Amino acid sequence: MVTTGATSGYRGRGSRTSNGRRPAAEVLMALSVLALGLLSLLGPTADCRRADKRRHHWKVNVIKNHLKNHKSLEGMVRLVDGESEYEGNVEIMHLGKWGAICDDEWDSREGQVVCRQLGYNGTSRVTHSSHFGQTARMYWMDNTQCGGQELEISECRFDSWGENDCDPSEAAGVVCDSPEPEKPKYSVPSVTVAPKKATRKYRIKDTSGSDIELRLAGGRTSEEGRVEAKTNDGWGVICGDGFGVLEALVVCRSVGLGYAAAAFQTDRFGGLDLPVVLSAVECAGNESSLAGCYHQHKATCSTRKETVAAVVCAREMADLAVNTDELTRSAYLEDRQMYFLQCAMEENCLASSAYQLRRDETDWHLITRRLLRFTAKITNVGTSPFRPAVPKHLWQFHQCHMHYHSMEVFATFDVLDGGGMKVAEGHKASFCLEDNQCTDGARPAFACADYGDQGISVNCSDIYRHNIDCQWVDVTDLNPGLYTLKVSVNPEHKIPEMTYANNAAVCSMFYSETFVKIHDCVLQAP
Repeated sequence: MVTTGATSGYRGRGSRTSNGRRPAAEVLMALSVLALGLLSLLGPTADCRRADKRRHHWKVNVIKNHLKNHKSLEGMVRLVDGESEYEGNVEIMHLGKWGAICDDEWDSREGQVVCRQLGYNGTSRVTHSSHFGQTARMYWMDNTQCGGQELEISECRFDSWGENDCDPSEAAGVVCDSPEPEKPKYSVPSVTVAPKKATRKYRIKDTSGSDIELRLAGGRTSEEGRVEAKTNDGWGVICGDGFGVLEALVVCRSVGLGYAAAAFQTDRFGGLDLPVVLSAVECAGNESSLAGCYHQHKATCSTRKETVAAVVCAREMADLAVNTDELTRSAYLEDRQMYFLQCAMEENCLASSAYQLRRDETDWHLITRRLLRFTAKITNVGTSPFRPAVPKHLWQFHQCHMHYHSMEVFATFDVLDGGGMKVAEGHKASFCLEDNQCTDGARPAFACADYGDQGISVNCSDIYRHNIDCQWVDVTDLNPGLYTLKVSVNPEHKIPEMTYANNAAVCSMFYSETFVKIHDCVLQAP
């Protein structure tokens, strides 16, 4: 009988047993050879990886420390360009970079938070219009709204980081109370010159004489240019620090060119080589001449980047006035669940406590807020249409309310106590500006429908009725008593007007929790 290959002592490389399987010994040997080969290949690679890990370990630590430092610095604040360590424009750290804060809606509550965060006892006043000099940095925060109890300014409500409509002359600032700070918990040293006493301001007529001559120079037309003043020291320029539309109103009136269409802190009209005769000029806007305004006695520019005051004047101008009769007869109280106020909350139209409830309470949408509602009728009594400052292509569409915002803040509604402290507030974003009612033969020219042009024509009124979202003050936290209601339009002077003396209605207010009465209103500046 012939033997088959199955009984041979040696099998070829591809040979198998009768059942098609390799012998166990051969399999084990093959696996051993394969394992040794893999070890020879993987061994050096693993060593290299361990070496690489050791070599790059210091880089990982550097990155971790960098991120840790960024986290610890996030939200820190400092004061810059002031004459002492406890005053200046406010800057905040975000993503490792310093940025400014815009002065839109900047008031004592925000100043109190900043000074407390820096370790000072409180704030003596807040400043607007880049009072301590134009900012060279981007704006991190705009439309900041604080309740006053926050530990850091970044805990307050504001537009998204970096979202703003502000130019370099709109930086917010503070002057804190105490010249001797406590040790701050969340801050870095102020970027200022050596500490000095707080700067006192004097009436210009008391230090430079009442016969102040003014002229414009360096402009393309006679209605614009840098402001030059003649004092006891001769002709010179006005430092741009803190120079805004209120000061420009007085300048244009003094030189007989009508009203202020724009105010600048700039060098575009020249003048940096001329002597500074007035600095830190501060006007209310209703002075008959610049001599009635205040200034620093020593005429120096404190900013790192020097600028001079400049204006553009115009013969015709808009002028808004609040209708007090409509305000007093339309006021009433309404209790409304927060579920129906969610769109309004997106526009910061409720008190700070409402947002705290939304964070802390699972059934927040069932909680009721008490709203003081009223109609605001705003009439243009000037000689030119009132138009938004932001160009049409930059208007923001609000998806919830289905409308365009042409102004971030058109009106503010504040309730003040007997000491003048704000105890309740409202925020009115401009849903739209249009001609709802016209008199004296005027025809409506502005309408919001279909992305139309927005504005208020001469002798026409824009009417925000009491049933519109945000046309209220959230008085939920208010105790019964006597208060003052202040309704202000164009409160930040974003749009130039003939005068701002009629932009605010200040009324007596009696509140009894179940009833409210608004009476004895007078018009004044915001």
